This record gives sequence, C-alpha cells and structure tokens, in this order.
Amino acid sequence: MRRRAYLAGAGSLGTLTLSGCTALADTADHLFGDEYDVGMDRNAFTPATVETRAGDPIVWKNTSGSVHTVTGYDGSFEGAAEYFASGGYDSESAARETWFDSQGGAIGTGDTFEHTIEVPGRYQYFCVPHELDGNGRARMVGTIVVTE
Repeated sequence: MRRRAYLAGAGSLGTLTLSGCTALADTADHLFGDEYDVGMDRNAFTPATVETRAGDPIVWKNTSGSVHTVTGYDGSFEGAAEYFASGGYDSESAARETWFDSQGGAIGTGDTFEHTIEVPGRYQYFCVPHELDGNGRARMVGTIVVTE
C-alpha cells in the first residue's frame, strides 16, 4: 500500500513539474515572439538573421544596458525598397553623421524600433556605435530576409 501511494505521489509530482516547465517555455516564446522580433544585446542582434514576409512589421528591442541604433546599409536597398534607420534618416551617411554629432537615432534600454519592408529581398543593417570590433571586424550587424 505504501508503495502505491509513493508511486501515485511521484507520478503527480512529475506531471506537475513537467506542466510547470511547459508553461514557462510558452511564456518565454510568447514574450519574445509577441513583443519583438530582434533583440539588441550588448554587442549583437539576436537573432542575427530574421525572416519575414513583405508587409509584416519587424520590431527590434534594446534588451541591453547600452544604447544602439538600427541602420540599414545603403548598398542593400535595391529597386523600390525603402531605406530605414532608427531616427528616420533617409541614408546611411545621414544616420552615421547624426549619430556621431548627437547620438541621433539612439534606441535606449527597453525601447523599440519598428519598420515594415514591402519589397522581397535580403537587407543588411548594423548598429552605428557597435558595428566594428577593435580589430575592424563586423560585430553588431544583422540581416533581414523578406519573402513574398
């Protein structure tokens, strides 16, 4: 009798434990999936590559204690694709210049930036202050793949 009670209790505890893990996993997906598409860590966009459909908004969220930007590389916008940069600049050079003059386009901790790309393609972007590491290698860069 004691053995059956023990097994029943252990089974219930296992079910409760697993249901708790499932609830936590769903919550983590829900917060990340519904709140933003790309996180901005200390020195990286997470994920570095994101896929979306034309016309669907992309939301970046600064999840770090550093200030960041989301700045498109001019060369990756072809045809009718609209350039984007946090701060609303119409070119990469304007975004860079304003950042170095007054930290224009800065996205603070917990803040978001949203942009919708209407034209399918592959778009490269970066964070102005964290684009390169101390050796001149690309560090905080990302890619958006837009499908139809």
